[in-house]
Amino acid sequence: MKVPRFLNTLTGRFLMLTVIFVMLAEIMIFVPSIARFREDFLLSRLERAQIASLALLANDTIDMGLEDELLANAGVYNVVLRRDELRQLVLSSPIPAQIYETYDLRNASALELIQDAMTVLIDPEDKVIRVIGDPVKEAGLLIEVTVSTAPLRAAMLDYGVRILALSAAISLFTATLLFFVVRSFMVKPIKHVVSAMTSYTQAPEDARRIFVPTARIQELREAETALFEMQTELTGALRQKERLAQLGGAVAKVSHDLRNILTTAQLFSDRLEASEDPAVMRSAPKLVNSIHRAVNLCESTLAFGKAEEPAPKLTGVRIAELVAEVIESERLAIGDFDLSFAEDVPATMVLRADDEQLHRVISNLVRNARQAIMATGQAGEIAVTTFEEPAEWVIQIVDTGPGLPKKAREHLFQPFQGGARKGGFGLGLAIASELVRGHGGRLALENSDETGTRFAIHLPKGFDLEQNSSVASEVT
Repeated sequence: MKVPRFLNTLTGRFLMLTVIFVMLAEIMIFVPSIARFREDFLLSRLERAQIASLALLANDTIDMGLEDELLANAGVYNVVLRRDELRQLVLSSPIPAQIYETYDLRNASALELIQDAMTVLIDPEDKVIRVIGDPVKEAGLLIEVTVSTAPLRAAMLDYGVRILALSAAISLFTATLLFFVVRSFMVKPIKHVVSAMTSYTQAPEDARRIFVPTARIQELREAETALFEMQTELTGALRQKERLAQLGGAVAKVSHDLRNILTTAQLFSDRLEASEDPAVMRSAPKLVNSIHRAVNLCESTLAFGKAEEPAPKLTGVRIAELVAEVIESERLAIGDFDLSFAEDVPATMVLRADDEQLHRVISNLVRNARQAIMATGQAGEIAVTTFEEPAEWVIQIVDTGPGLPKKAREHLFQPFQGGARKGGFGLGLAIASELVRGHGGRLALENSDETGTRFAIHLPKGFDLEQNSSVASEVT
């Protein structure tokens, strides 16, 4: 069965539910009301019967015609009065059937009255019942009459129909008022929000389309505020993404040209290796290696601009030689500054990793530590320690610097957000973390406070290159 379109709307369902709930409330009122109507109906018969009996008590001699007229006006078959412990049949006429039930209204409870009223409504058969009550103005101990249920049931049905018709009118009127109120205070603001969301999706980078909260209702105001904050953050993220895309294109162009320049420098540096000058012979290999790494970095930057980091080429890496090379390069950068380096690396330890990528990770961490300590102007120390666990190799870089800033700790490893020093862009740690993940490992900040910082590189021993090749191509 197809549901009407109107009932699928918020206002339509609200209107329907309002009618249903009002009708249910009216039905709950109807049951005791119909019971009270039955009681009043029978009490009125008792009162009219008592008035009719007064005529006979005033005049002992009354003809049969007048007696029948009194009983007909009272709507009863006979009247019994009990006065001074004497039960007296005052008025009487032939009873068409045997008395079906006796009802005493003097001490009847509300539940009994409701049950008796429902019994009369359900049973359509005309029956004779006896009704007992207290006389009006205490004119005796009790009054008792016999009546037919047909007039009582007809009067109750007529009353019930009028009550239900009135209930339906009230429910429709109430629902209509609520319909317009809900439409004004709830549906229109919701449609306004939906319209604003639709407009925003057409051009999310346009800040003019960001929805401004205007609702006064608390719940709607909260929803509008949440939408405003979400759109503001999304627009900012889209703008940043656009700037990063532009920056990536610029970096790719610079890296391309810089790679060509470094390639030329590499050709000249190769000739220096043939020099017989002792100083040149000592410096030439380091110069060649540095230029070679710079060329590889440019090529990697171009690959990063294409949203892909080359998969690591796993080989056996003597970690002691790699760490020594990194530290020797950093010693040249400190000059006369009071900064010491410490190494605790087993000479025979061989890791399974990509030599170039691991060098970039360790060099980045050591360089960051060196720059942080030199920025304080105080003496410090940087220590590199490696050890072996059953399932992984661990490389720790510990410094005695001032610790990472709060912002850097909150956005660690996020490019352009986790800068550890003033003027930094946070790219170094982001790239280092990505390179370590490419090895199937993880780069973790284990401690950072005013006493120093400790990073740890965890490289798994059971690295599956095919299984983790997709990790190597992800971009932070």
